[in-house]
Amino acid sequence: MQRSRIVGTGTYLPERRLTNDELRAEMKLDTSDAWIRERTGIGARRLAAPDEATSDMATAASRKALEMAGIRADELDLIVCGTVTADMPFPAAACFVQAKLGAKKAAAFDVSAACAGSLFALSIADQYIKNGLAQKVLVLGAELLTRITDWSDRSTCVLFGDAAGAMVLVPETRPERGLLSTHLHTDGTQTSILNIPGGGSIRPYGPEVHEHRDQFIKMNGREVYKTAVRALEACSREALQRNGYRPQDVDRVIAHQANLRILEHVMKKLEIPLEKCELNIEEVGNTSSASVPLTLDQANRAGRLKDGDLVLMMAIGGGMAWGSALLKW
Repeated sequence: MQRSRIVGTGTYLPERRLTNDELRAEMKLDTSDAWIRERTGIGARRLAAPDEATSDMATAASRKALEMAGIRADELDLIVCGTVTADMPFPAAACFVQAKLGAKKAAAFDVSAACAGSLFALSIADQYIKNGLAQKVLVLGAELLTRITDWSDRSTCVLFGDAAGAMVLVPETRPERGLLSTHLHTDGTQTSILNIPGGGSIRPYGPEVHEHRDQFIKMNGREVYKTAVRALEACSREALQRNGYRPQDVDRVIAHQANLRILEHVMKKLEIPLEKCELNIEEVGNTSSASVPLTLDQANRAGRLKDGDLVLMMAIGGGMAWGSALLKW
């Protein structure tokens, strides 16, 4: 069966950089730079400008990925965008990206898997290519989380930042190269530990939702942490075992940057040195579905991905939804 290959990556980060000290002062929070860094590893995050939408960021990242791939937007067959902060409830953010790029022949849709969204989107794109239904696919992770963040909630507002990342996939022609496998999981019994409880069909936006600020992200940090460590280790081992590899065979880890402590714990359990894990959480925070493609682009453009490297990808988000991917670069 035909494998897929990532031939272009791109990132967009908004201009405004908000440090922990600036966040504390502007939002009048009872916190400190040391407190945030110790618990999360985050030192700063990016905030989109008032006139920027999710599709604007996604389009900018897409153009960089397409340029690297040497592919025109009108050649794309498919656009899949992982996001929970689309421009509107509908249509999909991917539809706006398609129009802005001029990708006239591409089908376009969004995937909602919270922070695992871009990995879920990658898995879908891979299946389209494997089955011969598409030749050139744009995969996106784009989030404008600062507009669904409760800036009075110290436990969550210190975590999130805005960003977009893009990956361009084509069929792989070389033996033993490309995306080897993807593995997706969901536990719907854990919907309560990370969600936005108001604004949907269960509790439409109204005075009660507004009063309790339930239109913003709510998180049980302790439970999310426990689930993340357990799930990320398990799905990483699943990907490696499926393809006959061991953790020590991994050359580079591209992981969702949710919390530095989570990454440290998972890497320790896998017995993979932390130095093999690409990190950017200190500068950009948790960028949700943008995190995996952003992190991949960072490693790619820095030359840290070598031909033939075994690359392990992993992500987890609300749902709870999580997954892994293994590829030969």
